[in-house]
Order: sequence, then structure tokens, then C-alpha cells
Amino acid sequence: MKHLTSAVAAPLVGALAGWLLLAVPAAQAQPATPAAAEPDIVVVYTDADARAVLNARIAALKTVLELTPEQDKLWGPVEASIRKIAADSMARGKARSEAQPPADVFDVLGRIADAEATRAADLKAFVEAARPLFTSLTDAQKARIPAFLGMAGSADSPLSTRSLWLFEEEER
Repeated sequence: MKHLTSAVAAPLVGALAGWLLLAVPAAQAQPATPAAAEPDIVVVYTDADARAVLNARIAALKTVLELTPEQDKLWGPVEASIRKIAADSMARGKARSEAQPPADVFDVLGRIADAEATRAADLKAFVEAARPLFTSLTDAQKARIPAFLGMAGSADSPLSTRSLWLFEEEER
């Protein structure tokens, strides 16, 4: 699995490094804003960007799985579940950003608990939608899934929903 992860990560790291090489000098060339002036807010990741990234991830996952024609018939519910999770996650993130500030630490903890319970329900729905496809996959196909969902770590280390790209729009 480490070999697959590094094979996947290397092109991504290269692309990120190339972007940083281009972006950092441009950022350094900007004139400093006076301390009293409020800088304009620049949206660098729009909802359209999020949809494009989601489409790319879904296409990548399906491509990496190399589904047979029979397996492809089971893909629809998986993709629909991923899209629902992403849309719900984006809506929760927007609602959270527009919510009143928490009153105290217990309000914060309550909000975290609510978010985790919702993510758990979404993840269970995804598992149920994906189970028929998963049972039809070969061991090689099954081994590709964790890396492409964003699961990092080893089998003996705990994971959270935070590592899954399915829920990242909530954190934006």
C-alpha cells in the first residue's frame, strides 16, 4: 500500500511544488498594504472550484478502480452517495460560517458532536451504497480505495472523518 500511496502522492506533490514556485514569487512581489487599510477579501476557492474538484475526484476514483462492465452497473449509487455527502457537507460548512459564535466551550463541544453524528450517518449511508460494488471488486481494486478516499495512516492507527475528502467542504 505504501508503494501505491507514494506513486499517487508523487505527481500531486510535484504539481503542488510547481504551483508554489509560481505563486510564491508573485505573492512576494505584491506591495505591502498599510497596517490601517483592510485588504480586499479574495476568494481563491469558489463553489464552482469545489464542484470541479469533486468531479475530478469521482472520475479519478472510478478510473483507478478500472471497473468491469458488470461492476460499472453498481457504480451509480456510489457516485450519488458521494455527491450527496459533498453537497450536504458544503451546506453544513456554509451554515456553520453564518451561525452565531458559540456561547461557551460546551456550545463548541455540542456543535462538534452534532457534526460528527451527521458525518457518521453520511458515512454509514455511503458504506451501504458502496457495499454491493465493493463486494464485486477484486482484491487489487479494493486495495486502491483507501488512498483515493484520502485515508492516511496504517491499519492499526485510528482514523477520523477529517481525513476523508468526502467531508472537506464542511471545513472550507
